[in-house]
Amino acid sequence: MVERRLTSKNLSFFEKYLTIFVFICIIAGILLGRAVPGLAVTLDSYTVFNVSIPIAIALFFMVYPIMVKIDFGKVIMAAKTPKPVGLTLFLNWVIAPFSTFLFAWFFLGYLFVGFLPGTEIIATGQEIELWRSYLAGVVILGIAPCTAMVLMWNYLAKGNDGLTLVMIAVNSLIMVVVYAPLTSFLTGIAQVPLPWQTIAFSVAIYVFFPLVTGYFSRKLIIQYKGFKWFQNVFLHILTPVSIIALLATLILLFTFKGEVIVNNPLTIFWVAVPIFVEAVFVYSISYFFLARKLKLSYEDAAPASMIGASNHFEVAIATTILIFGLSSGAALATVVGVLIEVPLMLMLVAVSKRYCGLYNECHLGLPQCNGKSEEVEGICKEE
Repeated sequence: MVERRLTSKNLSFFEKYLTIFVFICIIAGILLGRAVPGLAVTLDSYTVFNVSIPIAIALFFMVYPIMVKIDFGKVIMAAKTPKPVGLTLFLNWVIAPFSTFLFAWFFLGYLFVGFLPGTEIIATGQEIELWRSYLAGVVILGIAPCTAMVLMWNYLAKGNDGLTLVMIAVNSLIMVVVYAPLTSFLTGIAQVPLPWQTIAFSVAIYVFFPLVTGYFSRKLIIQYKGFKWFQNVFLHILTPVSIIALLATLILLFTFKGEVIVNNPLTIFWVAVPIFVEAVFVYSISYFFLARKLKLSYEDAAPASMIGASNHFEVAIATTILIFGLSSGAALATVVGVLIEVPLMLMLVAVSKRYCGLYNECHLGLPQCNGKSEEVEGICKEE
């Protein structure tokens, strides 16, 4: 395998200061939503199957530059490595749903319940305790595995792009079948009116369309301009597009939901705790234990672990709004997921790279694999 080096000199301006830009965009989105509330209402009205068209466009430009860089011939090779695919499926559909429920129940239904008083009437007309609504929102968020933004996290972590594509494709197909009954079981809702159109449309917008566009545009550009021009000119121009689109997505999301967050600062904290703890828990048991037991390479372990820790918040938000209503605690809980998703995943990306030396196959050229730590250096040179 060719060694891929990642140093601060190789990072783009946006990559170096991404965390700062994220918080600037969050604040900008909230301020914009408060200053021009009509703008959010107008933008939010452009939907298809409850999927926001402006956000879908931003997400497309976030994912396409990543897709077009993938050598799709290697996807078949990645699909022949069942261990990392099996690991991410185990995390997403066995560990994550039940650990999400347990953490949500412990924090929201036991530890913090005194800070979340009151009841609310959900969209079905049923009156429930408010903390149960928050719990349901956290569970609905936790069950939906990320199928778009994880491409960005894998890209930043320098993981296996082809394998990541295979894993999110498999997860997308499984989600259509398993998401509804699993949500119904864990939330105790008798019948969950899951928006099947929303899931199908989301998968098409966030995965299928960028995948097809990336495949054919890559093929045509290389055919007519050559691989050297594609690599040295086209990709150089395209590199900042993903991160700029990510930042634009954040501004849009918080333009829509910023008022809710400003009006509920303490509630945001109570709900954020189980989401944060659950993500770190799933990532940790995968990256520091299961992936090492399976003897995966770093490039396979990092995306498998991050897929298990991240969530498809677009589908979760749409689902909670349909089931509980726009102003419900459940809808607020999914918005909290958006609020902490980017900083949380950037933290896990940094952790992945910091401890890449735990894996025998170290191809990043990071200081951790270059002799700065005798323990890590020994691990990296085992083979």
